[in-house]
Amino acid sequence: MTLDYRNAHLLLDSSSIQEGSVTWRSPSNLALIKYWGKHGQQLPRNPSISITLQEAYTLTRLSFRRREGVPSSAISLHLQFNGHPEPAFAERMSRFLDTLTEIFPFLRQLELDLDTVNSFPHSSGIASSASAMSALALCLCTLEQRFFGTLENREDFLRKASYIARLGSGSACRSVYPVIAAWGRHGSLDGSSDEYAIPAAHLAHPSFHTLRNTILIVSSKSKAVSSSAGHTLMDQHPYASVRYAQASQRLGQLLPVLRQGDWESFGQIVEDEALTLHALMMASRPSFVLMQPQSLSLIARIRQFRKETGHPVCFSLDAGPNLHVLYPEAASAPVEAFLREQCLPLCEQGAFIADRAGQGPSEE
Repeated sequence: MTLDYRNAHLLLDSSSIQEGSVTWRSPSNLALIKYWGKHGQQLPRNPSISITLQEAYTLTRLSFRRREGVPSSAISLHLQFNGHPEPAFAERMSRFLDTLTEIFPFLRQLELDLDTVNSFPHSSGIASSASAMSALALCLCTLEQRFFGTLENREDFLRKASYIARLGSGSACRSVYPVIAAWGRHGSLDGSSDEYAIPAAHLAHPSFHTLRNTILIVSSKSKAVSSSAGHTLMDQHPYASVRYAQASQRLGQLLPVLRQGDWESFGQIVEDEALTLHALMMASRPSFVLMQPQSLSLIARIRQFRKETGHPVCFSLDAGPNLHVLYPEAASAPVEAFLREQCLPLCEQGAFIADRAGQGPSEE
């Protein structure tokens, strides 16, 4: 059944509006089975599953006050990103909020100030839109609950936040849940939906709950082709239908691997998915390449280290050049020593983020 969150009754008594704010910290996530290709209103062509991160996050503060004068259909938004005005980002957020006024009609009654800060490089292949849009969605649902008391049930609150986040950025819907989340209908996932993500931590062996993820920063520059543009290129992609079937099949293969704590099979599937994503980019029309020479050198070093030592370490990539190196907590000492000695010299000024599977968003 399709969800319909439109509610014309969510309007405030203007005379009772007080100034206030709400702040959420929401993480990025790393897709293990990749979402690449969409249709309709941010709906996925294939199911996906992700690790929720901990240290790669967006901190968003949404302040509000009564809007003076004649009510307007346009949203009144002032935005700062990392402490500075960012007109293009502000325009994107304003357009997004405009699309939500049937769901949150009270937004037209408010002057809004949005202050958002990332803990990691923006638009460099770490899912910044996932953390940004999930943080905003959580703020909006918190305002609804604060004003109207309509989202007291935690499950309902998170489901609506996931739905709203998806409308802003597909992968953002997965960021509202801790450790592992899945998005998209799949026969092996009870309750799965194309409209929102579901929590999936309970499906994973405890060793994946403490998964370590060192993100090697090959480049902090904005990528040449946005993820949104990459999704659009899948509409006419010569391998699209095969890819969508492959992703669903691989998710089915990954679920028992997660339950069993099988790190060897986990690494095989995750690396295949990462390289498939970039192969799809290279086979698009027009084609594009987001990996850089250092990305390939790092992949070679990680595979050689794994072959020589037997340690269960693997890599993944999002839509960018930076590598996510995944390994169990039990192997952290030798793996991190290897990364310091052999991998950080290939990174941009030795930059990395020491991350791990995270506990999901938090209201600050």
